[in-house]
Amino acid sequence: MTRQIILDTETTGIDPRDGHRIIEIGCIEMVKRRLTNRTFHVYINPQRDIDAGAQKVHGLSNDFLADKPLFADVVDDFIHFVDGAELVIHNAPFDVGFLNHEFRLLNRGLGRLEDCCTILDTLAMARKMHPGQRNSLDALCKRYGVDNSGRNLHGALIDADLLASMYIAMTSGQDSLFGNVENKPKEVTTEAGHDVVFEKGTSHNLPIIKASSEELAAHEDKLDAIQATGAEVLWRQ
Repeated sequence: MTRQIILDTETTGIDPRDGHRIIEIGCIEMVKRRLTNRTFHVYINPQRDIDAGAQKVHGLSNDFLADKPLFADVVDDFIHFVDGAELVIHNAPFDVGFLNHEFRLLNRGLGRLEDCCTILDTLAMARKMHPGQRNSLDALCKRYGVDNSGRNLHGALIDADLLASMYIAMTSGQDSLFGNVENKPKEVTTEAGHDVVFEKGTSHNLPIIKASSEELAAHEDKLDAIQATGAEVLWRQ
C-alpha cells in the first residue's frame, strides 16, 4: 500500500536557529493517490511572539494561540499519524528542519522525522521539471490549473490541500483525488453512430471511439478484396 501524507506547517518566523517555533501543522492522508479524508490538524502555542512578517503571511496571532496545546502535547499523535508514510512537502527542508528542531527541544530521544518517514520535496521536483521558472505553490497551482482563489492567507491545512491537488496534477493526474468518483465507464452514442466510452477515474476522461456498423462492414469488404488476390489476411487469423 502506497501511503503518502501531504504536510505543511506555519511558524513564528523563518529560522528555528533564531528560536522560532511551529504554530500550525496540517496533514492530509493519501493512499494509492486517492484522498482518504483522514487529516491531522492542530494549532500550537509557541510560547514566544510571532514575527510581524510571518503574521502577515498566515494571519495567526499570539492571542489566538494562547490557549492552544504545546508541541509536547501533540507530538505523539503527530508521529502516530505520519509514521511509515512518505511525506510530500513543498520546500521540505523548511518544514522538516522545524519539526526536527521541535523534536530536539523535547529532549525525549525522538530522533529525526526522516527516521520514521521518507521525504518527497515537490519544490525540488518542480525545479527539475520547470527549470528557470517560478515554482512557488501559487505559481504551480496556476501552471497546473488548480484553483487557489480561496487562499487569501497561508494556512497549513489549506496549503496541504492545494499541494495535494497540485502534486497529483504535476505527477500526471492519472488517478482521481476523490475516492467516491464513479469508476464505471460511461458510454454514449454520437449522431454519426459511433459508440464512445469515457473511461472514468482519470483526470482527462479520454474517449475511446468505437467503429460504427457501417465502418466495420466496409472494413470486412476491404479484407474480402485483399483475400481474393490470394494474399494472407492477418486480421482473420
